Amino acid sequence: MRKGKIPAGAAATGAVSAAPAIPAIGEGKRGEGGYLGYLLRQAAGGFRLRLERDLADLQVTQPQFVVMTMIAAYPGASNADLARLAVLTPQTLSTIISNLLRAGIVTRRPHAVHGRIQQVELTESGQDLLAKCRQRVAHLDAHLTTGLTAQEEEAVRRWLVAVALMGKAEPA
Repeated sequence: MRKGKIPAGAAATGAVSAAPAIPAIGEGKRGEGGYLGYLLRQAAGGFRLRLERDLADLQVTQPQFVVMTMIAAYPGASNADLARLAVLTPQTLSTIISNLLRAGIVTRRPHAVHGRIQQVELTESGQDLLAKCRQRVAHLDAHLTTGLTAQEEEAVRRWLVAVALMGKAEPA
């Protein structure tokens, strides 16, 4: 059947139906009865959107925030390591680093031993910007755990790490 064509006889019988209603977040398959993988993706998307809104006036995207955080947490990490840490492709990381360099947020310097390797580090203004971002993200993190006991939060953290480790396991 060609796209947009009504099946023969459908119009005469009134069998043409409207598209199904899309449930709101929290309803149908987008609610507690949905697939866990989908709910995890939906939650990550919601968090990312909220984070991007909260960092917008600082002109920092969620991936830029993650890269700055990883640079600060793991000084001297290679670009390949930073890409893995930030869960980004090397190409995406390279673009982010280029944008951060242009903005004066990071700088590159040759490795002390391996002169061909370039290390990326935060500039002073980059450290200041990261501190501002972290304040806002700390507020979001606190919001995520509202209503959870310490034991429940620990269980959620353990579960999220276990889910992340699924990517390292060999397929069954």
